[in-house]
Amino acid sequence: MRRACAGLAVSAMVALAGLTSPSVAHAQPPQTTAITLPQPGGQGQVAIEVALAQRRSVRSFATGPLSAAEASHLLWAAQGITGADGLRTAPSAGATFPLVLYLVAGRIEGIPAGLYRYAPQGHRLLAVGRTDLRVAIAAAARGQTWMQDAPALVLIAAQPGRTAARYGPRADRYVAMEAGAAAQNLLLQAVSLGLGATLVGAFDESALGPILALPEGEQVMAIIPVGRPR
Repeated sequence: MRRACAGLAVSAMVALAGLTSPSVAHAQPPQTTAITLPQPGGQGQVAIEVALAQRRSVRSFATGPLSAAEASHLLWAAQGITGADGLRTAPSAGATFPLVLYLVAGRIEGIPAGLYRYAPQGHRLLAVGRTDLRVAIAAAARGQTWMQDAPALVLIAAQPGRTAARYGPRADRYVAMEAGAAAQNLLLQAVSLGLGATLVGAFDESALGPILALPEGEQVMAIIPVGRPR
């Protein structure tokens, strides 16, 4: 009964956000279908040992925007290609690469508000829709309204079938491990850039799927709000 009530509450919050239709993310096709991100390079502000010591969950964000370069570094840290062989920053069982990153842009300089899919090949953003989905996603995340104040959300999604085709029933374990590695990479990169972020696992998958209009077989593993600590 409690679960049913919680589900109804989440549905009501999403409805209030006006984003319950599965087609919302595609309702207004963006004028720019692909954005090439600045190439990540140089060194962060702190050493990895310092980033590990300083990493904390941040749930209060300043109003200032992120830069396109900062968004570039965050996405690259999670799933960027690091060599000619196509291998990435996070380990993947059998190099099956089931993870898919989405950037929910709210306040990012040089990137219009909207939903984007990260393409590691070419280090680009592929526009999915130009609706700012932060409020709706926060509602689907059990009403964690603090999330909507972050200038950007990074969603780590997965297509487990890519890994299951090779590893069968152990795929769920491997995909979860990979999502955790990618998330930690991003969280440490955020600290290195002087940003704050939080790994969020509390959300209603049945509410999130329609908001994002995810392809069949794709599921959200984690949400990471990121911005400048207040």
